[in-house]
Amino acid sequence: MSEKTCLNLSEIMDCLPQRYPFLMLDKIIEIDGHKSAIGIKNITFNEPVFQGHFPGEPIFPGVLIIEGMAQTAGAIVIAEERGSGKKFDVYMLTIDKAKFRKPVVPGDRLEYHLKLLKRRGPIGRYLAIAKVDGVVVAEAEVGAMMREAK
Repeated sequence: MSEKTCLNLSEIMDCLPQRYPFLMLDKIIEIDGHKSAIGIKNITFNEPVFQGHFPGEPIFPGVLIIEGMAQTAGAIVIAEERGSGKKFDVYMLTIDKAKFRKPVVPGDRLEYHLKLLKRRGPIGRYLAIAKVDGVVVAEAEVGAMMREAK
C-alpha cells in the first residue's frame, strides 16, 4: 500500500479517469491513507459551466461540488491501492444528506474535507464537507465501490 501524503494534478489524473472540464480536483494537500483527505479545487471565472450557470451571477453548481467530493474519495482510495500492483476503478453508489449552505463563486478556493465513516470490503462511505475560507458551503455523505479494472 502507498503512503502518499499529497497528490498533485498529474498523480490525480493517474488515479482518476475524469479529464477537463469534468475533473473537479486540482490537488490533494493532506492524505491519511483512505481514512481522510483534503482536496482542493480553485474556482475560476473561466470554468465552462459559468457560461450558463448563471450569466451575470456565476455560481458553481452544487452537483459539481458533490462530484469533487466523490473524486477526492476515489483518488485517495486508488492511490492507496497502487502498491498492490492491481488497477482499480471507483464508482459512486450513494449521495446522502446533501446540504448546500452558501454559494461558491469565481475566485473561491474550494476545499473538500473527507473523512471515512465506514468501509466494508470494496465499499466505502465518507463524510464530505466543502469549505471556502474555513466556512462550510456544502456537505454530504458519499458512498463508493472499488472494483478491479479489466
